[in-house]
Amino acid sequence: MSENSKIKDMYQEERPYEKCERFGAENLTDRELLAVILRTGTRGENSLELAGRLLHPEFAGNGLASLHQWTYERLKSVKGIGKVKAIQILCLAELSKRMAMQGAAEGLDFSSPYKIALYYMEDMRHRKQEVLKLLLLNTKARLIGENDISVGTVDQALVSPRDLFREALMANASSIILLHNHPSGDPTPSEDDVRVTARVFEA
Repeated sequence: MSENSKIKDMYQEERPYEKCERFGAENLTDRELLAVILRTGTRGENSLELAGRLLHPEFAGNGLASLHQWTYERLKSVKGIGKVKAIQILCLAELSKRMAMQGAAEGLDFSSPYKIALYYMEDMRHRKQEVLKLLLLNTKARLIGENDISVGTVDQALVSPRDLFREALMANASSIILLHNHPSGDPTPSEDDVRVTARVFEA
């Protein structure tokens, strides 16, 4: 494709909009889906080519799997990505995350550690810092509320059992769950993790 190529100059079956209309969104490639979101390209480059640059391993690493790691500043540093396009992409990432969480939440039983991890994985695995969450449950083990207790290293000095249980009582919760992420990807509990867990358990 030449430098001055435009979407309208492509064969109709190759245009992402027409392809989606004729064959369905499921038949579009990652590049084509992103091009539809971007809508327009930049001087000398159409939206498909711009999408291809965004998904190139040098920028995206794992392609769409890296979408949640893109920041506003990083997107704005890409030629052809201004304020509007950067915000569109960030909103797309957030929407996909919420859709994944909502799907996982259907009929979710919070008595199952595996299902709880599945529900929060999409959100918490992309966090750059450790986040300690307090989950508040009713008598049927259904989620009735959640709060971020701390952001950063989970230090026992930052976690007050009294504050945790106060929030639970105010929400009329029957039980609580504490969970946090490890941005390093290593789930092995730290010494502080173990101490905090023991302290809350004793309380």
